[in-house]
Amino acid sequence: MARHLITSAIPYINGIKHLGNLVGSQLPADLYARYLRQRGHEVLFLCATDEHGTPAELAAAKAGKPVAEYCAEMHDVQAKIAEGFGLSFDHFGRSSSPQNHKLTQAFATRLAEVGLIKEVTEEQVYSVADGRFLPDRYIEGTCPNCGFESARGDQCDNCTKQLDPTDLIDAHSTISGSTELEVRETKHLYLRQSELKDDLAAWIESKKDWPILTTSIAKKWLTDGDGLQDRGITRDLDWGIPVMKGDDVWPGMEGKVFYVWFDAPIEYIACAQEWEDAGKGTDWARWWRTDKGADDVTYTQFMGKDNVPFHTLSFPATIMGTQEPWKLVDYIKSFNYLNYDGGQFSTSRGRGVFMDQALELLPSDYWRWWLLSHAPESSDAEFTWENFQTDANKDLADVLGNFVSRITKFCRSKFSEAVPAGGAYGPAEEQLIADLTTRIRAYEGHMDAMEVRKSAAELRAIWVLGNEYLQANAPWTTFKTDPETAAMQVRLALNLIRIYAVLSAAFIPDASKSMIDAMQTNDDTWPTDVAAALNALPAGHAFTVPENLFRKITDEEREEWAARFAGTRDAGE
Repeated sequence: MARHLITSAIPYINGIKHLGNLVGSQLPADLYARYLRQRGHEVLFLCATDEHGTPAELAAAKAGKPVAEYCAEMHDVQAKIAEGFGLSFDHFGRSSSPQNHKLTQAFATRLAEVGLIKEVTEEQVYSVADGRFLPDRYIEGTCPNCGFESARGDQCDNCTKQLDPTDLIDAHSTISGSTELEVRETKHLYLRQSELKDDLAAWIESKKDWPILTTSIAKKWLTDGDGLQDRGITRDLDWGIPVMKGDDVWPGMEGKVFYVWFDAPIEYIACAQEWEDAGKGTDWARWWRTDKGADDVTYTQFMGKDNVPFHTLSFPATIMGTQEPWKLVDYIKSFNYLNYDGGQFSTSRGRGVFMDQALELLPSDYWRWWLLSHAPESSDAEFTWENFQTDANKDLADVLGNFVSRITKFCRSKFSEAVPAGGAYGPAEEQLIADLTTRIRAYEGHMDAMEVRKSAAELRAIWVLGNEYLQANAPWTTFKTDPETAAMQVRLALNLIRIYAVLSAAFIPDASKSMIDAMQTNDDTWPTDVAAALNALPAGHAFTVPENLFRKITDEEREEWAARFAGTRDAGE
């Protein structure tokens, strides 16, 4: 039994996430965690909400609530949605937790002790009306490049040009609307990442098994332009982790907080402390400290490609820089983007399906199956309602659902609601066992390698084998002349339902449970030996005929949903 630490990129607190966010980190991480647990490994699967920084303050202001209250409410909302999708986190934490406050401050203090923190005086925009420095996203104006009137101080969402606040025309504060803005000097702490460039380059170069998407992004950041730059770790904000050194305010950093990019990844570690403090587990340090037993842990991170630079460079720099025995990531599984019907998902334009809306339309297994079987691993993927309807109806209803319904109803009508006795295997059954064995070994290989789409394709092929067996051997016809052989065929098929339930559990956990419950068994043994697994439910074992596992999505529903979530197509977010 191996030990696996798994984290998925922690989502921002500001609102409910769309399906692209789900398939870009949390859902494939859950797939892998569930699979590893099935295979007998010890797993700690962690995620949290990312609650600091400008987006949280802006979202709270828009909602008319104090930011702490807003974050607490949205954490509960995101946790409930995650539960609705069957995400099996061992703990779903908060970056605003006391544990993360303490740990972030300890990391910064230690980095200062080893000489990797420097104080920098820089110029930032100050709002006289608001009496505060404004982060980039608190400043809007007209883009000098394309004329878009709602460009932010860091980027124009219309033309995507990177900007500085001073580039904007007619800039104003998004807090008060005031145009009385000045450029003033302020001091901030910087992490001297450039000092760790060679160490980071050697570390990344050693990761020969990482996806090309991951390493190419990391190497680009290391070598493009002037290479890896020192980066600010503090901000002039009210909401965040106060800049402390030990038990005291860091001299010269009064009223400042740590920058969200610095404290958010540290929450991965703090989340394990929260997990232990919540009484869900013990000895968090054996997962995160190599001097406490984490040497034998395999740590895997799941994230979208936009998060790769922070997880391949900045967070490792933070850990390496302490010169303390913290666990570094072993493998980063990164994903491209899921687009929506020819464009991008957009909250403001009501374009695309968001996680809460998806669960209102259909049970989570529909979404889990389609998203994972179309995971954007090698390139961007696209959600269309036509593809969603076609694939869900074909794979879930016609292939898997039909197999389960067909054989259980036939057995009930011709034998009873119990596994029938009689008959012996022939060449067709021996061939099926051989084919299943080959397919299951391939499935295991893809799952072990975190090849999500290949795993889904192999699982579907395993489902198809059962249908092809029934179609070729037709027990409903055999029964008329040879009921003994028909009984054997039915017995094999009923046992296949249990095998399908076990193999499918990581992809479609609710349907898997329905199959296990229908077969009235608690046996979730992995089918390493297919021949033995096909005898797990002996003759006489009672079962029930389940409701249809999956109903078909109608053309009318597809058309209604496509119109409902179309939004506008002029821009994305």
